[in-house]
Amino acid sequence: MASIIFGPGNLHALCVQLRILGGSGTFLYGPFNCGVQRRWKKPVDSARTRLEGRTRDHRLDKLMVQLRNLKLALAVCELISQQRNGYASIQLLSKWRHEVGMNIQIGAFLNKYPHIFQIYMHPVNRNNCCKITQKMADLIAEEDVVIRENETDIVKRLKKLLMLSTNGTLNMHALWLVRRELGLPDDYRSSILPKHQHDLYLESPDTLSLVSRYDELAVAKIEEWRKKEYTEKWLAESETKYAFPINFPTGFKIEKGSREKLKNWQRLPYTKPYEKNDLHPIHNVEHLEKRIVGILHELLSLTVERMMPLERLSHFRRVFAMEVNLRELLLKYPGIFYISTKGSAQTVILRESYSKGCLIEPNPVYDARRKMLDLILSGCRNIGEPESATWFTEEYDQGSCHESQNDMCKVGTDDTIVELETDRGSYRENHITEELPYQNFCDTRKG
Repeated sequence: MASIIFGPGNLHALCVQLRILGGSGTFLYGPFNCGVQRRWKKPVDSARTRLEGRTRDHRLDKLMVQLRNLKLALAVCELISQQRNGYASIQLLSKWRHEVGMNIQIGAFLNKYPHIFQIYMHPVNRNNCCKITQKMADLIAEEDVVIRENETDIVKRLKKLLMLSTNGTLNMHALWLVRRELGLPDDYRSSILPKHQHDLYLESPDTLSLVSRYDELAVAKIEEWRKKEYTEKWLAESETKYAFPINFPTGFKIEKGSREKLKNWQRLPYTKPYEKNDLHPIHNVEHLEKRIVGILHELLSLTVERMMPLERLSHFRRVFAMEVNLRELLLKYPGIFYISTKGSAQTVILRESYSKGCLIEPNPVYDARRKMLDLILSGCRNIGEPESATWFTEEYDQGSCHESQNDMCKVGTDDTIVELETDRGSYRENHITEELPYQNFCDTRKG
């Protein structure tokens, strides 16, 4: 009897019925598992899952993709500018495309942006070469000039950063990583710091220290916003004294009870960013989180474009007393910060500073970079006659063909670029381009 019940045919039919009834292959109330308790797997709630399930801001994500393309273009321009005559062969650039983080063919990338790169056939070697257009070269020089002219703002920014730190010091390596975000020149260590030794000094080769505290600079950007809200909009002091501007992305759904929690959090007092925590010890988690939110808000407000990569932001956790999981904290306040995963890294953006993909309060450095971004957005539009190779013909007429071949782009045996000095003077005198009117690609449509 048992052999009939548990025969191969009956067992197969029983397995089929179990799959049909159980759905997942488990029969809930069968004779063999009626006493087995089914365990439901608890959904994982972590910073990674919340990052994937957050409400996305498509305008800011699109902006980050465009900025990534600009970053790649600037990296290629840097490689080209290292050559003596201001141009490089396509074969040479293709060997270095992975070094700049490019995952497409170098020729396809260069052809996408004819306002930035000009590809031509070399008159002697008969190979494809690339040079930077005059429009892009002028914008790079303009950015450098603007940064040099705003040395006073740079020193002020460094002072405020040092005042934000717990002991008035900053690590030089962390400062170097965010030099572009802060609008610092690459040679700030030799061009700016020696001129302001009465305010800033190098305590050690790796540590920048503040000489004395400046109380007139100890005013956070959020405090200026609160004063403006209180005086111009006639809001109650209780609503603006400790509040932050909240701007949720389009399509964001506020959960039940979250609006009341946010209102109570806005009225919660906290230790301001430039106040020392030792004077007002924090024993409450909510007070600590609000203080860190204030520090992050001020740190992003000191940047040129009001954004910073999350990885580089973590270098300031200890020196600014932010010993928490920054990504979890930033995701907890989506109305203040936005983490974009587009581009090469996760980038933290101050939401209140942007409207329709453009900075609300631009600065000279941002304007220069925005013009470069406009060349990226131009793509292949407004392209007239291509630039001729007159500059190269005149150059080769001045010397023999043998001498010119010695000045070509060279590659070492270890596949490294031989760095040669760039003759910028002759480059700008003979480089022929046509002017491109400045285009503003900000979306001016009514939201």
